[in-house]
Amino acid sequence: MSSQEKVEVGNTDPKDIDLDNILRDEVGQFGRYQIVTVLLAALPVIFSAFAAGEYIFTTARIPTRCLIPQCDGENVEYAPSWVLNAIPGTSTSSFENCERYEDNPQPSNATGVCPAEWFDRTSTVPCEDHVYENTLSVVYDFKMACDEWRRSQIGSIRTIGTLLVLPITGYISDRWGRRVALTINAFNTAWLGVVRSFVNSYEWFLALEVIESTIGAGAYSSCYILVTELVGPKYRVIVGATMSTMFALGQVILGFIAWGVQPWRTLTQVLYAPQLLVVSYFWILSESVRWLMSKGRYEESEQILKKVARMNNKELSEKSLQALRATAEAEKLIERPKEPWLVVLVLRSKIILLRCCVAPIWWITNTLVYYGMSINAVNLSGNRYLNYVYVAAVEIPGYWTAILLLDRIGRKPVLIGGYWLCAACQFAFAFIPDGYGGLSLAFYLIGKYSIAVVMTSVYVYTAELFPTKYRHSLFAFASMVGRLGSITAPLTPALALEIWESLPSVLFGSFALLSGLLIFTTPETLGTKLPNTMEEAEQLSSKKNNS
Repeated sequence: MSSQEKVEVGNTDPKDIDLDNILRDEVGQFGRYQIVTVLLAALPVIFSAFAAGEYIFTTARIPTRCLIPQCDGENVEYAPSWVLNAIPGTSTSSFENCERYEDNPQPSNATGVCPAEWFDRTSTVPCEDHVYENTLSVVYDFKMACDEWRRSQIGSIRTIGTLLVLPITGYISDRWGRRVALTINAFNTAWLGVVRSFVNSYEWFLALEVIESTIGAGAYSSCYILVTELVGPKYRVIVGATMSTMFALGQVILGFIAWGVQPWRTLTQVLYAPQLLVVSYFWILSESVRWLMSKGRYEESEQILKKVARMNNKELSEKSLQALRATAEAEKLIERPKEPWLVVLVLRSKIILLRCCVAPIWWITNTLVYYGMSINAVNLSGNRYLNYVYVAAVEIPGYWTAILLLDRIGRKPVLIGGYWLCAACQFAFAFIPDGYGGLSLAFYLIGKYSIAVVMTSVYVYTAELFPTKYRHSLFAFASMVGRLGSITAPLTPALALEIWESLPSVLFGSFALLSGLLIFTTPETLGTKLPNTMEEAEQLSSKKNNS
């Protein structure tokens, strides 16, 4: 940095100095230091993807058939040659999983292995016991052959924990720091996951799932906040998209690992044990400078900023640090009048109240469709592991498409287009005739790409609709209500099996269509200043507040 630039920064009025200015003008917005930190943060994010999607494979549905006592000997075979004599079906690879023909009350003297004459082919009964095609998932260990709802409940219970972890991790992060929150979450995820791989009880498995997600699923958000607080304003959206990309990459890696290590106990250990390494980040990573400054820990902040400047080949101005300290101290001395409770403020404003009603619906749609499509991918025709990989990988271009379009054509066109393209693909997938597997997969992938575009865009758009002072609280409200979608998503395979095969896709498409329509009720925020007060946020609906 030139001496003239240093003088300009050093002579800036203290009230105009903040960390963004220091990053932009002195130590660097995105240099070597930030790149190293982002690369380090990528590992826990990938591990978070493992933890978020592991249950899709460890609790996967296993094909079953009824045990036929008079036919099955000591060496039970899943699809013996006589299976269609005792069980309804069309071939030895396609038959009923949960019912069999009733025994013939007057069997003939037919000979052979399990002849058809032993059964009344006009009447069926539920299975009393089952034969499993394999023993790879918990479905075998916990005897859930035809109990689809009990199996699906595991994913929903786990997702409840991801709702509870948000306020817990937020409190730890704001009280003790981002680095502490990250290492605690990573450690809890790792040891609880390993312990869960040894349990022999459905109830204990379920309990450990929800405990793990409640006190361990906050690693992703901790990394996200840590890296976005470290880079300059110009790179925050790009770094956020990079974190989302790393999560998608983690899902891709998960699909390949699950393909190579299929027994659920071994798979769980392979996925969770390495996560203990993240505990070392407490000594490797530096704490967020913004958090340290918010706690008045200026000496530590100064040391980290000097380290950032040194690694980025920049020079830190002492005058800027002094001005920043003066600004922070002045903020502490300001006496602010008490304001009404946030709920009261929202109820007083019809405009903000409307946004608080529609934003959670967007988030419910996002989590329902996003997680629902990932979960149902393993039930598509073809290789379940490759299908999961394809559906995860297609998210990556979706994230970067949003980055390219948001500042060019606006937030609303991107969101409406993304939601409606997703809806169209969901309805097409639901009603396309059998025999068009390639076309079905194409519609499915485009639908997942579309919801990835929406996921990135709605983060930006929701934050821009609310005033600075209450942005985090109102954003968190919409996000937490949106978890209802991710809680429901694991139940959608049961809806497909028990009610109608295309019901999940129709449900996803309907929510996406509705959310696209609701975007029309909120204002465009491209080219506007971030509102600081309730009044400024309301004015977004009446005029364009150009920055």
